[in-house]
Amino acid sequence: MQRVMKTAALTAALIAGSAMTAQAADLKIALIASKTGPLEAYAKQTETGFMMGLEYLTKGSMTWQGRKIQVIVKDDQFKPDLAKSLLEQAYADDNVDLAVGTTGSGGALAMLPVAEEHKKVLIVEPAVADAITGEKWNKYIFRTGRSSMQDAYAGAAAFPKTGEVHVATLAQDYAFGRDGIKAMKEALALSHPNVKIAFEEYAPTQTTDFTASAQRLFDALKDKPGKKIIAIIWAGPHPLPKIADLKPERFGIEIAPGGNILPVMKLYKPYPGMEGAIYYYYDFPKNPMNDWLVTEHKKRNNGAPPDFFTAGGFAAASAALTAIQKAGGSNTDKLIAAMEGMAFDTPKGTMFFRKDDHQAMQQMYHFRVKKDGKSDVDLLDLVQVIPESAMPIPIRNKR
Repeated sequence: MQRVMKTAALTAALIAGSAMTAQAADLKIALIASKTGPLEAYAKQTETGFMMGLEYLTKGSMTWQGRKIQVIVKDDQFKPDLAKSLLEQAYADDNVDLAVGTTGSGGALAMLPVAEEHKKVLIVEPAVADAITGEKWNKYIFRTGRSSMQDAYAGAAAFPKTGEVHVATLAQDYAFGRDGIKAMKEALALSHPNVKIAFEEYAPTQTTDFTASAQRLFDALKDKPGKKIIAIIWAGPHPLPKIADLKPERFGIEIAPGGNILPVMKLYKPYPGMEGAIYYYYDFPKNPMNDWLVTEHKKRNNGAPPDFFTAGGFAAASAALTAIQKAGGSNTDKLIAAMEGMAFDTPKGTMFFRKDDHQAMQQMYHFRVKKDGKSDVDLLDLVQVIPESAMPIPIRNKR
């Protein structure tokens, strides 16, 4: 009888252990994004791209190295405090192996110390503030999204390198906008000494009337010699049409709006020849991964191609699974060792995490708005691919 009881106890322990093993075998990833709020379009694209990336890499099985993938999606509503608490919840309560997010720079910055406290990896996508991989960075932070400095160096490629050029800037008055202008000034100073910043205008995120801002921009530029450009860094509903309606061309002023999501760039169609730089446009990269993404996205979305942040979400999924494969699991220390210097495939081509600050080094694209687009998404011509080597991003994390 005692032997039977011992055998029954051992069997129960083995069953419990097997259940725990099965549970532990699931690969849990938290995806935090601002699915409600001013950047909800970005967040939804990130989620779509992330799930399509997992599908592509796992060949539809949603398992990786024998582990079922469970994605826990959380909406931070574009609120930094909520982003922070949701990441705490993901690590402590959901016991995720790693996390990805978030959409806004303010939320991402709030999340960084949480990753350090819980000693778990956070892949930042798509927030861009330089401080994320700069002074606010810690060793648990990796970013697949581009940084403000990468945007700035890419944007500088669209400015003339000769002749006198004066630039006035318009950006949103929060971390993304101010970081972007700071980076633009630094990149231009290093790469385009012929370009002078004449004025900086910052407007609230929810601004809809740009009349006063435009007047200040025009006043700062109209009497300047040489080429005169208004450079815009903006997330969400774009001010381009409202600035253009005020006819800056009467002062010889051009507009450089930068890359954006397709619904925003449809506003560029009336301005053929306008140039800028972009992180991703579906027709530019030529590789099997992007071919699949474009084909499948069109098939599933009534012919609509993947967008800016769809590619970013896909890249984050690739980084996560590549790291887990290289590390032989999801142990944090092994993940960090695997990810430092790690190359991984994305719809943009190969990226790699710089060992010094874990920023994904990646190519960008110099575009020109088409004169004869055949549809409302046939918008851009490729002027040049901007390689990583053309963007000497400074290391600022004081590692």
